[in-house]
Amino acid sequence: MKVLVTGADGLLGSNVIRKLQERDFEIVLFLEKGKKSITLPKEVNQIIYGDILSEEEVVAAAEGMDYVIHCAANTNVWPTRSNIIRSVNVMGVENVIKACLKHDVKRLVSVGTANSFASGELHNPGNETNKYQGHVYNLDYMDSKKRGQDLILQAVKNKNLRAVVVNPTFMLGPFDSKPSSGAMIHAMAHGKIPGYTPGGKNYINVKDAAVGIVNALTLGRIGECYILGHENLTYKEIFQKIGVVINKPAPCRALPSLLVKTLGKVNSFMGRLFKYTPTLTGELAQLSCENHYYNSSKAVNELDLPQTNIEEGIRDCYNWFKSNGYIKN
Repeated sequence: MKVLVTGADGLLGSNVIRKLQERDFEIVLFLEKGKKSITLPKEVNQIIYGDILSEEEVVAAAEGMDYVIHCAANTNVWPTRSNIIRSVNVMGVENVIKACLKHDVKRLVSVGTANSFASGELHNPGNETNKYQGHVYNLDYMDSKKRGQDLILQAVKNKNLRAVVVNPTFMLGPFDSKPSSGAMIHAMAHGKIPGYTPGGKNYINVKDAAVGIVNALTLGRIGECYILGHENLTYKEIFQKIGVVINKPAPCRALPSLLVKTLGKVNSFMGRLFKYTPTLTGELAQLSCENHYYNSSKAVNELDLPQTNIEEGIRDCYNWFKSNGYIKN
């Protein structure tokens, strides 16, 4: 069976490819033109270089495919409002939908985000029935990913698109070349985490998320969304776990939310003024002081989503960083 994977060189896509290889799929990668990656496996059936914003190129790439896994996305949260973020996450989805319909693809698995559903507290974590509330953060990333998800579900209903949406939470694991989510591990390894904020979130081993996505090619119900997550942890708890795995002291200082939010607002102002990307923005500061917990039982039951402890994802991420020179031995 032949599968097209967009955004295949990101943290998630690089792990998805390897899970597909384990099951002997014929894999075709759709990658950004001129982009070189250190995360791709050596043996890949075919690579097509193109622009996700070109309908013609996306449609051409999907010809002859049995399945499409759409991982490509712009995950930047700075600047908070950006035409390119909206274009990639909305127009890119529109082009993938057109390609799948034109070539009668058996199933599209589109990667969204858990943020498309309102989160919850430990006693009542968010699930796929919760309405979107991410608009309060004024982030084009969240708003555009929700819009892309809506387009998929509308095409299922109105155009008979055969698709499911998967919604990963915060993923940790190998092949994080940006680095993206692994930046917290990278920073802690270099002693750059001054303390922990009051909030918390849901974490998943990226290898588990990749298995859930590959399973969704044949499991799960058309037109449904599936939150791919596992452990709900406070920031204090996740830093403690990271510390144990990488043998570094975890931050022991609790940072007051008022201090964190004020610093974030100042950083955002300075970033806009001097045209640079701040590490902590006002929006990220606010998110870090809140609880964003999720329930993944639907994906566990219907997609056979594995639930490997997050320590393994931390270890894989850390070892990959060391092997590739991100962290000095």
